[in-house]
Amino acid sequence: MSTKYLAQPDLGFITELRGLGGETLKKCYQCATCSVACPIAPEDSPFPRKEMIAASWGLKDKLIGNADIWLCHQCGDCTDLCPRGAAPGDVLSAVRSAAITEYATPKALAKAVNDPSKLPYLIGIPAIWFALLAFITMNFGDTMTKIFAALFGDGLGGRLAWSHAHEGAHVISHADFFSTWFVDLTMIPTATFAAVVFALGLKRFITDIHNNAVLEGKTDKKSVDYKALVQSLINIIPTVLKHEKFNECEANKERATPHMMVLFGFIGLFIVTAVCGTMLYVGNYPGPYPQLNPIKWLANIAGVALVIGSAMMIKNRLANKDQLTAYKDWFILGVVFALGLTGMLTEMTRLAHMEYITYFMYYLHLISIFLLFAFLPFSKMAHLVYRLVAMAYADYGNRK
Repeated sequence: MSTKYLAQPDLGFITELRGLGGETLKKCYQCATCSVACPIAPEDSPFPRKEMIAASWGLKDKLIGNADIWLCHQCGDCTDLCPRGAAPGDVLSAVRSAAITEYATPKALAKAVNDPSKLPYLIGIPAIWFALLAFITMNFGDTMTKIFAALFGDGLGGRLAWSHAHEGAHVISHADFFSTWFVDLTMIPTATFAAVVFALGLKRFITDIHNNAVLEGKTDKKSVDYKALVQSLINIIPTVLKHEKFNECEANKERATPHMMVLFGFIGLFIVTAVCGTMLYVGNYPGPYPQLNPIKWLANIAGVALVIGSAMMIKNRLANKDQLTAYKDWFILGVVFALGLTGMLTEMTRLAHMEYITYFMYYLHLISIFLLFAFLPFSKMAHLVYRLVAMAYADYGNRK
């Protein structure tokens, strides 16, 4: 017996997709060239033909909870071969942005991240906050040290004293400008907030993609076996790390290298942050670390990879006139590039004994970190999480 589906077009959703970069969706006349051309679409119910017709009809519920929109890597093969210039890759990118907003909480913040008129507020609020923390650190350091020592005892409070400069010759320490306490008490809750938003969104996301898979006959499993799904997640990690899907594409195959550099740059910096946090809170070694320290080498390599990789991505975007680049793309590219560049300049100016310049660079670096953490679940960067889960679900459902 065939499955019946009641079409409920959402004209507002069509307008939303057009505003997110999918203005060409109405050019599609369902020739299926895109699905035939796509080298990474599963043979079982390939994309993006079915997604293009759903977008043109405004079938929001069919698209937002569709795992296939995340299997697309926007390699550009379908767009290059489309006889009508419908740009399926750009349309699916717009759908993914709409899905990120749909699954994010609160929605108002998600919409603000994608609204260029709100950018001054997104940057200005953390800028004012960190300026206030710098003022307190530099003018009331001794008082705050006593307060934290009283709250946490001489052990923890003493180890995290306001100034980390070593005795003897003056050593520039960024903790003299921004207390480590203040940085951690800002960034840890911010990262926790992002993790909670992702957790809530992923819970709905997994339920929706499974229900859609059941409705479309892609799976006969009535409920999700989360243990098997986690195993599938482990299975596809090598594919992600090697960027195998990017390398299968033809039109924009060069995107694989900068994407891989950014990915491994973030992985390296995550390891550095974890090690340095352990050294600070457990080992009572706040730094700065000597240049021959292995963790410093990893930090430098990861930072350079992040800067070069994001710069190459920006260059490719500027050079490729056929690929639409919307505000959502520039926002996250700008944040990632600023994060890497300010981090490198912070270290370089410290080594050059340019005290006030390195403090200013560190100030900009902290703002960049906050923008990344706070808006991660609402920006295009969220596709790293949703795509990973969608690829795991495809493996879980044995879609080849």
